[in-house]
Amino acid sequence: MQNSDYLISENPLKALVFFSLPMIIGNLFQQVYTMADSAIVGRLVGENALAAVGAAYSLTNIFICIAIGGGIGASVIVSQYFGRGSYGKLKKAVYTALISFLLISGLLGGFGLLFSRKIMIALNTPAEVLDMSVTYLKIYFLGLPFLFMYNVLSSMFNALGKSRIPLYFLIFSSVFNIVLDWIFVADFHLDVSGVAWATLIAQGISVVGSFTILLKVIQTMEGNADGIFAKEELLPMTKIALPSILQQSTVSIGMMLVQSVVNSFGAEALAGFSAGMRIESICVVPMVAIGNAISSYTAQNIGAGQQKRVVKGYVQANKLVIFFAVLICVVLELFPAQLITLFLGTEGSSTALATGQAYLGFMGFFFGMIGFKMAVDGVLRGAGDMKMFTIANLVNLSIRVIIAMMLAPRFGIDCVWYAVPIGWTANFVISYLEYRTGKWKTIKKI
Repeated sequence: MQNSDYLISENPLKALVFFSLPMIIGNLFQQVYTMADSAIVGRLVGENALAAVGAAYSLTNIFICIAIGGGIGASVIVSQYFGRGSYGKLKKAVYTALISFLLISGLLGGFGLLFSRKIMIALNTPAEVLDMSVTYLKIYFLGLPFLFMYNVLSSMFNALGKSRIPLYFLIFSSVFNIVLDWIFVADFHLDVSGVAWATLIAQGISVVGSFTILLKVIQTMEGNADGIFAKEELLPMTKIALPSILQQSTVSIGMMLVQSVVNSFGAEALAGFSAGMRIESICVVPMVAIGNAISSYTAQNIGAGQQKRVVKGYVQANKLVIFFAVLICVVLELFPAQLITLFLGTEGSSTALATGQAYLGFMGFFFGMIGFKMAVDGVLRGAGDMKMFTIANLVNLSIRVIIAMMLAPRFGIDCVWYAVPIGWTANFVISYLEYRTGKWKTIKKI
């Protein structure tokens, strides 16, 4: 795999594995340090601190998904230029994406700083954890430009077939973040603010390094950018980025909207649910990576005029989904108690432990469905077929929110997670039917 065009030239399964594996490993490291935030405050500060970080998590994850989805939208355009060998336009698209998302992240960060408390109150955050949640959020929003730029930079590397570079920076930032977590919380006693500052500092250093290397990579390519910002590049990026943000954010938006339902069951249930969500975030990593990999794979091959090769790649992507779904199911069904105890410790309340274990025990059987959904969504997104893609993800979100809000207050907190696989399945069916029409093969290219 020495050639950077391996996504359009190598065996589809081999190419997808080679491309997605660094993303899987990198995203696992990213999740590890978010889990470390929760585990460290849960064990060293207490159950309320874990609940506070968990209460903020559903909101912060939306901004992560905006960054990832926006980066994917830009990467589809860059991938198609790369597949065609249009390196001058590629450079202009990269510069346009970086400038745009830097400005957007600044605006969103300012909004978050102003309205953090009002948002958490609107989500019915328990009073005993409200102040800690707001403190965590405000520091998080200060570092939002770093978060955005890191994810957009990673997407640019992926579009160029260089998914190993973001992996190296993720490994560094993850390890450094965990070290800072321990120092700030255990030694300096900064509680939840300590883990927030640790994340900001680690991501900031990674952004500077990633940006420097990306500039060197694209400067080695032939062709001139003819400017650093172009509206004609921003428009097609936006058309793909907005549905991609929706797709990436569906889970997080749904979780934020039902967070008020979970919060109504009290801080103990919230702590257990937060621990379960942290484990779930690990489980979806390979599925998201496969979806993102098939998206770049599709975009590059369509740019090279190889639509038949996309179909072969989609079949191989589903084989990878099955492999990871079986592995995840076995682990979650055998070790739910041990996984939840990682966050709560053996001294966690019975309500928190029971809630977390029930969540994992049910969800373990359904991660294959989100994998199939991510794979077919990746094909549609890479091809620029965004209409039904958007509808499918809206249906997913609506089902999850409606079932949770209508049934959980009446029949119990379990209804919050019963709604999840129903939404995933509806999303997959709609997207797969669109894929079967073959319309994605004839979408007008950039």
